Amino acid sequence: MTTSEPRVAVRRVYEPRKDTDGARVLVDRVWPRGLRKDDADIDEWCKDVAPSTELRKWYGHRPERFAEFARRYRAELHDAERADAMAHVHDLARSGPLCLLTATKDPGHSQAAVLAELLRERLS
Repeated sequence: MTTSEPRVAVRRVYEPRKDTDGARVLVDRVWPRGLRKDDADIDEWCKDVAPSTELRKWYGHRPERFAEFARRYRAELHDAERADAMAHVHDLARSGPLCLLTATKDPGHSQAAVLAELLRERLS
């Protein structure tokens, strides 16, 4: 990756901002437990790009379901209700560094990871 290419990172919303984060966007549908909105170091909350409540509950952060969760979530991102949100996040990624934030304890097995991978594919 050259320095002019956009970078998409995934981190927990509870972690402090890094100089390399760029825009920090929370991509969870539900506000993170124990985090006051005044204390959240985010640039925006894009809950409309998050997976449906049904899919989120089915997945339950069970790593053995992650591949199927990722497949279903990618399909949901084509839904009309998520299209505008997805386009917005894509525009942010094209503009510069983007840090997708989630409250989950395992960000590598989250919707943020799926979204980051999809954005990287579209940006390459």
